Amino acid sequence: MAGKKKPTPIPLQSLDDLFGTTIEEQAGIQQIALDNLHPFSNHPFKVLDDDKMTELSESVRTHGVLVPGIVRIKDTGGYEIIAGHRRKRACEIAGLKTMPVIIKDLTDDESTVIMVDSNIQREELLISEKAFAYKMKYDALKRQGKRSDLTSCQVGKKLAAEEVSQNTGDSTRQILRYIHLTELIPEMLCLADNKKIPFNTAVELSYLKLEEQKLLLQYMNNHAMVPSMKQAQELKQMSKEQTLTYLEIDQICMKEKTEKFQVQIPAKKLKQYFPETYTKNQMEEIIFMLLESWVEREGKNE
Repeated sequence: MAGKKKPTPIPLQSLDDLFGTTIEEQAGIQQIALDNLHPFSNHPFKVLDDDKMTELSESVRTHGVLVPGIVRIKDTGGYEIIAGHRRKRACEIAGLKTMPVIIKDLTDDESTVIMVDSNIQREELLISEKAFAYKMKYDALKRQGKRSDLTSCQVGKKLAAEEVSQNTGDSTRQILRYIHLTELIPEMLCLADNKKIPFNTAVELSYLKLEEQKLLLQYMNNHAMVPSMKQAQELKQMSKEQTLTYLEIDQICMKEKTEKFQVQIPAKKLKQYFPETYTKNQMEEIIFMLLESWVEREGKNE
């Protein structure tokens, strides 16, 4: 990444303030060769060649890039894109050689905040995209030292998350839950992205140690199953107390399966077949005796 200048506090501005251009900046818009525009380091947002990209590239081909990108100079040469990754790709598809950009002098943390805010309001973001984007902005704000109470304690986390939540539709609590998802191994996070693991269940599983997650993934593949919310909570609790083994994972996951397999017959229906004086145990004894006879009879007929 580009060389660091002395950090300055990052004001929480509106998106218009962040991405709007002053008269001076408009005059300083430059056309930069696409080959000299490089992606932001650890950019968490995917740039996909999907239908929306096709629409964007057609618009660029017809009207050009209406909103210039934002970049900063890289020490190793060229420019690092802070805002405009999808616009650059659209330019490539449209056959353009350059893209209009505004060159700004920004620290790593200032760049991170702008990069996240310029993408976070996009529709249909993957869970993993939001998780890593929120974490990047959260860490950047903490490094800026905007508040002396942004520590690892729960109160500090909430205060930092309040700042991250601005200009998003997610609450402070939800921000922290997204951030914790970055503790998932890639395979688990991919399952969450593909909606094979529900969001809330994924958050619970993110508290498992990495080796425990790998064991759980192996178990899930072997049994073609996904833990329920209740199972995920039990796994999380046991992980706090001791290191989970494959056997313990099996016991927790099979326990709920066994508990769910229950046949309930209303007492009113049963009583019509038994004398009023029969107890519950007497009824059960006769029912199982009849079932054994049925199984034996079915076996002979095979």
